[in-house]
Amino acid sequence: MDHINMYRAGIVCCSNGLSAGDELQLRKLKEVLENMGIRPVFSDYLFAEEGVRSATAKERADALMECYCDSGIDIIFDISGGDIANEILPYLDYQKIASARNRAGEPKQFWGYSDLTVILNAVYAKTGNAGVLYQVRHLTENCNEDKLTDLANTVFYGMGERQKEQEKGRLFDFEYSFLQGEKLTGTVVGGNIRCLLKLAGTAYFPDLADKVLFLEARGGLQPQMITYLAQMKQLGVFEKVRGILLGTFTQLEKEEGIVLKTERKDDIWYEKSGTMGRLVKEFAGNELPVVKTFELGHGKDSKAIRIGRQINLKKS
Repeated sequence: MDHINMYRAGIVCCSNGLSAGDELQLRKLKEVLENMGIRPVFSDYLFAEEGVRSATAKERADALMECYCDSGIDIIFDISGGDIANEILPYLDYQKIASARNRAGEPKQFWGYSDLTVILNAVYAKTGNAGVLYQVRHLTENCNEDKLTDLANTVFYGMGERQKEQEKGRLFDFEYSFLQGEKLTGTVVGGNIRCLLKLAGTAYFPDLADKVLFLEARGGLQPQMITYLAQMKQLGVFEKVRGILLGTFTQLEKEEGIVLKTERKDDIWYEKSGTMGRLVKEFAGNELPVVKTFELGHGKDSKAIRIGRQINLKKS
């Protein structure tokens, strides 16, 4: 596995800066990655200085661009979340992002979750490049050999068409159930529902025509979800997409008492839809396929999903 030591990961913080209390977790992340053979290269702008910013919007954007332009960095992990990632979007050079390659010759990928939904979708909208909705900091809290192997295979062997079938790990495999319809195929866009809607009306909002819309959330109860879905309906979202994939809605499902680690009964998820499932069908109508999974979202044991790549789901 000598070739593994060649791989380097840029570590950035494009949204809210980390707090001083996160320093221990950051040291553990460094240890976990290095044990996997991934050498982290940390941005100078990780910890919040004044308010929630670790640096100005341009400085954070420049730090991200350095990772794209550095030929020695193969992959980019954003370890932040919060609210302010969208302020860096005008300062990114999307032509350079589009042409950036890792040493395997594949497009360099950005990984992040939550508020980094805005960067994942903006990059896809502007360049066509895929990214991954996933928080690598979770490796420090819910770490097992299978998860490390899956992540290592993804980094070391690349993504997409060139990834060998036997090297496709379980990091991207998730269980799901159809709430409506029997088949859902298309390119995935979306992520955190609140953060995705920050892009509405901007040049960074992805083209939703014939896409699979993935939605999840950490915060928000029924009033917020009604607001978000009403806005999407008024934007014409549900007339464009091929279907909807629902991840976890942490606060809402906790309020409803839905157990995230659900039982399987006759191949149907117990408490499979809850309020969010019912609301989505109400706003989207009864024609669109709607799929639910409890394995994608903000949970520390959540799996990963590729934004900007094809997904094929079928009712079992």
